[in-house]
Amino acid sequence: MIYSKVLILDFGSQVTKLIARKIRELNIYSEILPYKTSFKKIIEIEPDCIILSGSPASVHDKKAPEPDLRILDLNIPIMGICYGAQFLSKVLGGKVAKSKTREFGPSKLNKISNSRLLKNIKNNEISWMSHGDTVVKLPSTLKVIAKSEFGAISLFSSNDSRIVGTQFHPEVVHTKFGKQFLKNFLVDIVGCKQNWRPGKLIKQKIEEVKKLVGGNVAISAISGGVDSSVSSVLVSKAIGNKLKCFIVDTGLMRDNEVKEIVPVLRSLGVKPKVINAGSLFLGRLKGVVDPEKKRKIIGKTFIELFDKESKKVSNAKFLVQGTLYPDVIESVNVSGPSAVIKSHHNVGGLPKNMKFSLVEPLRDLFKDEVRDLGRALRIKKTLIGRHPFPGPGLAIRIIGEVTKNRVKLLQAADKIFIDILKEKNLYDEIWQAFCVLIPIKTVGVMGDERTYENTIAIRAVNSVDGMTANWSRIPFDILDLISSEIINNVKGINKVVFDISNKPPSTIEWE
Repeated sequence: MIYSKVLILDFGSQVTKLIARKIRELNIYSEILPYKTSFKKIIEIEPDCIILSGSPASVHDKKAPEPDLRILDLNIPIMGICYGAQFLSKVLGGKVAKSKTREFGPSKLNKISNSRLLKNIKNNEISWMSHGDTVVKLPSTLKVIAKSEFGAISLFSSNDSRIVGTQFHPEVVHTKFGKQFLKNFLVDIVGCKQNWRPGKLIKQKIEEVKKLVGGNVAISAISGGVDSSVSSVLVSKAIGNKLKCFIVDTGLMRDNEVKEIVPVLRSLGVKPKVINAGSLFLGRLKGVVDPEKKRKIIGKTFIELFDKESKKVSNAKFLVQGTLYPDVIESVNVSGPSAVIKSHHNVGGLPKNMKFSLVEPLRDLFKDEVRDLGRALRIKKTLIGRHPFPGPGLAIRIIGEVTKNRVKLLQAADKIFIDILKEKNLYDEIWQAFCVLIPIKTVGVMGDERTYENTIAIRAVNSVDGMTANWSRIPFDILDLISSEIINNVKGINKVVFDISNKPPSTIEWE
């Protein structure tokens, strides 16, 4: 099947991935590459159109990021978003100036002229702005389509709408008409086909794996999450019993997690070997309270065990990884080194002496597309619909030292929380929900007795892919039930608090 291709050139915006996501939600294939991608590679991709992303940089910077200008001669539609729009205006002969007042946040879109770009979009709909520069004069080849409520040029295009610039961000959820706007450009103007269906890729993926692996043996470490499970089932369908799988039970997983995962995988032809290593992990974590040290200890121990088991498999040449598209997109930095907030949740970091070729059947997919593929593979909803879970497991949801007792306490509370969400039909509406054990004991009263016990925080967020997140509005009566059930049934907890912080400024996990 022939798919349309949208190429996104990334200038370092924090929300570039959202452009690709939004386009794929329209069932159109999109791909992100750095702005400095060679012209030769761009030609080889044969994109139907190019989108230039936003950027923390300014077009006035001495070393302002700039793509190969020959893309303007390809005779394909080009859209610039924020920085991309300012860049297009400037190189085509317009004028960009520093805004007197930085536009950030919601702004009503005021239509100035009719355009196919604004089909089915009402006047004064809310768009989202985030820029310090503004286009103050357009070249003669471009015209104003809309302005912001503050009078700044918000949208412009050429007469045939094949060159488009937008100061608002159609990719973010705050721009209410964003998906319709992108559809107008990509479908009506570019002529893209809306035929990108990840669930229909099974045959293609199986053939790709067969061709890559051939008659060799592949190994896979299954965490119990969606990505590793889907990738293992897919590879199993391609090479059968030549796939050898392992589940490392770190003792830091959710309650009865391994017992629930294994039967589902076996029913699909995947027969993982379970490595029980809870005592080893807890022993190495004894006395450790620093979250970064926890991550490193867990990652190193996991790799040691996996390395040891993999050496027992003769003729293993390939390693299956559930790498997703967001993991392989090259981050573009245009303003100096970024601060490291924390290590990635995935354990990763394979040792150099593990000489395997990688099999990454999901590397061109986003998380929701992996779920579509999993459903097409007939993987049960209990596995496909699971909320994201960090590689280091409950160790980073236990603030302070990780002990066997504290793990059991958190597992019990977390199970009650999740079970109630499922019972009340809220689990599938929430992107991620979990409990956190806080190292603070508080005074309570149970019956006529004074208690001095632990505090649990419950966290529930809605998100697209974890880059940004809003706390979930769980009804008060259900929060009341969750609190009561945890306190009444988990000995050692006498207080439950609800985390109502968004990302940013907070992170989703506590550590």
